[in-house]
Amino acid sequence: MADFAAARLNMLDSQVRTQDVTDVRLHDAMGTIAREGFVPADRTYLAYADMEAEYAPGRWLLKPRDVAKLLQALRPMPGERALAISAPYAAAVMEALGLPVTHAEAGEAVPAGDFAIVVCEGAVGRAPAAWIAAMALDGRLAVVERDGPVGKACLYGRTASGIGRRELFDCFSPVLAGFESHHGFAL
Repeated sequence: MADFAAARLNMLDSQVRTQDVTDVRLHDAMGTIAREGFVPADRTYLAYADMEAEYAPGRWLLKPRDVAKLLQALRPMPGERALAISAPYAAAVMEALGLPVTHAEAGEAVPAGDFAIVVCEGAVGRAPAAWIAAMALDGRLAVVERDGPVGKACLYGRTASGIGRRELFDCFSPVLAGFESHHGFAL
């Protein structure tokens, strides 16, 4: 039988704290949430590994480092409304931080302008317009955009003057099925 408590502590010490994730609230939440409960029983050994863990066909939990860095960039505060898109583990972490979380699967319709926080645990070619529209004023969206071998974790923000985007770090998250980039020919 695996010692998941020890694996969780090792994950925090070797994959999260060492990657400039300094928000102790995230450390505390990630230290209590049983990540192994988000993957199929025959894959629990992958829950704390330094890799993406597939929990359903075409759906993955991000590496602990990547999800921690995305959540830290979002600066979630208790009471803020959050939308977790194909992000069961990130949703659990935000709930532990005191955020009410709406769960959605990539490809489902999401309400526009309702959420302070939007996060996805999986890469997309480019953030869908519906996800950007889901941000309330002063809302933030964290997503991995990948169009090639290396993805970029991106943070979007909505202000009264428009939408901003900045790249945070490189990562190699798998692209969600149906969200690949499509290249065409143009003159």
